Amino acid sequence: MIGVILLVLIAGWQVVARYLLDQPPVWTEELARYTMVWAGVLGASCAFRLRADPSLFPAMQARGGIWAILRAGATMVFVAPILWFSVFGANMNPARGFIARQSGRQAETMDLSMIVFAIGIPIAFAIITVHVAAQLAKDLSRD
Repeated sequence: MIGVILLVLIAGWQVVARYLLDQPPVWTEELARYTMVWAGVLGASCAFRLRADPSLFPAMQARGGIWAILRAGATMVFVAPILWFSVFGANMNPARGFIARQSGRQAETMDLSMIVFAIGIPIAFAIITVHVAAQLAKDLSRD
């Protein structure tokens, strides 16, 4: 919620500054974009935890046993490569991973390293991994 509120405030300030003051700050568009990324990926982890994410077979979420294991496995097929390539690049080189590459880049309009914005993606997917493990343990203990 904080990310969405910040996004609205930043974009609102950009609109006011552009159309009423005729002096839009150069940093507002870029900051709004990165705030949207943070809000989106952290919101996705919350939606996953609450099982409010889109599902092709919503009735299957209530089933445990092998179905819980299949759900967890399918989720990890998607999550694991994102976490892996966040840390490791080509030839398992950490210097070429997503995080390392972003730490060497600078935001265009702000005096910040891109790592400040990019780290939200691996953080959100690490949180989803914790949710997968917790949900799997809950589903299997229920059976």
